[in-house]
Amino acid sequence: MTKELIEATINGEPVEFLCEPRQSLLEVLRDVLNLTGTKEGCLTGDCGACSVILDGRVVCSCLVLGVEVAGGAIETVEGLAEGTHLTELQQTFLEDAALQCGICTPGFLIAAKALLDSNPDPSETEVRYALAGNLCRCTGYDKIVRAVMDAAALMRQRQSSSSSAKQGREA
Repeated sequence: MTKELIEATINGEPVEFLCEPRQSLLEVLRDVLNLTGTKEGCLTGDCGACSVILDGRVVCSCLVLGVEVAGGAIETVEGLAEGTHLTELQQTFLEDAALQCGICTPGFLIAAKALLDSNPDPSETEVRYALAGNLCRCTGYDKIVRAVMDAAALMRQRQSSSSSAKQGREA
């Protein structure tokens, strides 16, 4: 089958790849680009394990064709950490024991990141709604929700501290 040359931005970096028109974005990420953090779960868009942010929206990469992302911006779980430094969100997932087997974790992290990018002070109901497209069979959702709420609080605290420091330098 003929492959298409696709140009996109993945985790802030320009990327070119070849893919068959029938290949899903999930297959491209894992098998072509070797970004294996995005997990294969159900392949029907029901579990959220393969969630990525595509042009600012959370999507199931198993339901998007690789050729459809031409010119798009994709964020995967590999793009969360800054080098070896975990984000507040990743750190609270560890500290709050919000993960077990790890299959669903990347999807939850991506969905939570998208929520916190748009709403830095979500209510518990808003967190649960934002995570509703992600399924976990190992742990209770309460720990996951708590981790997202804790991360939001840490991020707001960091933002407040950096704003206070900036104001102090300007004075």
